[in-house]
Amino acid sequence: MKKGINFIDCLDIDLALSILMRLDNPADLVRASVVSQSWHHFVIANRLSKQLCLRMFPQIADLDQIVGPNNGKTSVNVESSNPMEWEILERDHKVYASLVRALTESKDNPKDCIACVIGASSTDREPEESVVNTLFPIDRYMWGGSYWSSKGQSNPDAAETLTYKLSADVCAVTEIDIRPFEVYWEPGSPVYSAKSVRFRMGHLKSPRKNEIDFWHFPLQQPANDKFLWSYTSPEFPMTQENHLQQFKLPEPVLCIGGCLQIELLGRAQREEIDGLFYICVCYVRVLGRPLSPAFVLQKSGELQLKYNPESFSFILKSSSHEEMGTVEPEEEAPWEHVCQLENLLQIQNIPDHPFVWNDDED
Repeated sequence: MKKGINFIDCLDIDLALSILMRLDNPADLVRASVVSQSWHHFVIANRLSKQLCLRMFPQIADLDQIVGPNNGKTSVNVESSNPMEWEILERDHKVYASLVRALTESKDNPKDCIACVIGASSTDREPEESVVNTLFPIDRYMWGGSYWSSKGQSNPDAAETLTYKLSADVCAVTEIDIRPFEVYWEPGSPVYSAKSVRFRMGHLKSPRKNEIDFWHFPLQQPANDKFLWSYTSPEFPMTQENHLQQFKLPEPVLCIGGCLQIELLGRAQREEIDGLFYICVCYVRVLGRPLSPAFVLQKSGELQLKYNPESFSFILKSSSHEEMGTVEPEEEAPWEHVCQLENLLQIQNIPDHPFVWNDDED
């Protein structure tokens, strides 16, 4: 360093790449790209920002392409000296550096990202035990419990799934929280939890169908063959306790397509009357950050992620300036959650259960 030797110029390209690819912080890589003109050229020409992004968030590999500003596609011959293609390389560098920064900073000030319910693999009694109830951080209404219940199974290893649509097609997800339901009217108030959970994220197989309307009513037994899952989490053990259980993902996950599925694996509690095993959940929360409007999934025959640089500073400010602190489950539920519940009750017309809110439930 005292002699001011530029090691990139002294080493062969493979060794220089091996050194710089050990940078695992996007800010460090951006700093490296402005050390000198030769470092700038080396980082951009070898697409180190893209390689770092793919290493940290392999879900990006499922994208057909990322579209930069002015609809420029990030596809270019690296060996070319064409000024236009070098401009595309520089744009490519900015897009991936911005994406990896947004993802790494998504751990700060997370918010609930669930927009609505897509469906459940089974429901014991509709609509009283609908999966829509899991959108609300309460365990009872004035007419009874607020929870989702699976159908009963004689096999304690039988799994169930709950599927949700997130608030944006591109979200960084950091944590999923689940509260099993305590059946307070049964002797001993048993908790009908799963034995473990696993999470999957992805999109509908046809990108054009991402605009399907899930708001009016949750689907019964949504077909898993309609989804492509780009991420599957490790399996997390669940305790048979009636509290909000937090499942932090090892790293933030880029959910491309805005679909998240909870796999409830195994059944911990048998119902005394019919002798069958059930799973009951009263609340689900998905924490993270929506990355729109800076990154938007384009609806076309391919999965394209469009980068809008003018909106990038907005999502960074919203992430750093919102004084969210610890996210409490008692926060006011988004209006779209309330609308989906109201729609459910009005469509089903529950007998002997008038749809009337009391003062505490307004």
